[in-house]
Amino acid sequence: MIGIDLGGTNCRGALVCDSDRLHFESRMATRIDDGLDVFFGRLVDFCRSLQQAGNAGGLRVRGVGIGVPGAISLDGTVRVSPNLSPLNGIPFAADLEKALGLSVSVANDANAVAWGEHLYGAGRAFDSFIVLTLGTGVGGGLVLGGRLWTGADGAAGEAGHVTVEPEGRPCGCGSRGCLEQYASATGIVRSVREALAAGQASQLSEAGSALTSRRVAEAARCGDRVARKALEQAGRRLGQALAGIANLLNLDGAVLAGGASESIDLMRPALHAELRCRAFEVTGRRLQVVRGELGERAGILGAAGLARAKGLGDS
Repeated sequence: MIGIDLGGTNCRGALVCDSDRLHFESRMATRIDDGLDVFFGRLVDFCRSLQQAGNAGGLRVRGVGIGVPGAISLDGTVRVSPNLSPLNGIPFAADLEKALGLSVSVANDANAVAWGEHLYGAGRAFDSFIVLTLGTGVGGGLVLGGRLWTGADGAAGEAGHVTVEPEGRPCGCGSRGCLEQYASATGIVRSVREALAAGQASQLSEAGSALTSRRVAEAARCGDRVARKALEQAGRRLGQALAGIANLLNLDGAVLAGGASESIDLMRPALHAELRCRAFEVTGRRLQVVRGELGERAGILGAAGLARAKGLGDS
C-alpha cells in the first residue's frame, strides 16, 4: 500500500507492507495555491513515483490511502478542509482512482493517526480510545471496540472544537472557546503572546516570529512562569475536554500525538487535576492518558492501514 499524509505545507508518503516500517519514504511541497489542477498532477506523479519504486523493489502496489485535514465524507469526498480549501467539495478518492488506476481510500488525517496508533503504536494497549493531535489545531480520531468510528457522515471525533470556554477566543470554525484555541501548538504560543502583551516578564519576550510551542516548552523547563502558565492552561483545557469525552464514552485511553504532545509532562498535572474533579470516578480512573509512539509515521501507517482494511489488498 501507498500511505500518504497530506498537510497544508508538506505531503509525505511511503510504501507500507505488513509492519510499521516505511519503504521509500518521500515528501513533496503541497503548494495547493499553485492551482488545483497543478497540485493534483503533482500528487499523481508523487504516487506514481512511489509505485515505480515499489515495482523496482519487488513490491506490488494495490492501493493508496491518504490522510487529509478536514471533514471527509464516507465516499472520500472532501467536505471542508480549512488548510486545503481548493479541495472543498472535490470527490478526491474517485478522482485519484481514475488517474492512478488504483483503489484509493481518503480519510481525515487525525483518523489516520488514530488507526496507525491502533495498529502499531500506543493504541494497541486499548480496546477503545481517542487520539488528539496537538499541532496547528487539535484533531481527533476515535477507535471504539477496535474499529475506527467516523460517525453517520464521517465527521466524528472533532475534539478540537469541543467548547472549553464559552466566551473564549474566536475559532476559525465560527464558534468561540474551542479546545484547539488553547491546547494546540498555535494556542500555546498565543497564550504566551497574550501574556507578553500584558507586560508579563519572560525570557521569551524577544522571540518574535521565532516563538514556537517547542521554545515555550524549553522555557518552561527552565522555570519561565509565562511559559509554565501557558502549558498549564493547555493541560487544564485538555483535562476539561477529556473529562466530558470520558463521561460520554467511558474510553480506556487517550493518546496525545503531534508536536505539542512533546510537552505532555508539563501539561499532565493540570490535565489530571481537571480529570479528577470533572470526570466520574469510574470513567476518570479508567482513562489512561499517554503519548503516541509513532511520531510522524502515524498518519502514513494509518492511511495505508485504512486502505487495507477496506479490502484493497496488501502491498
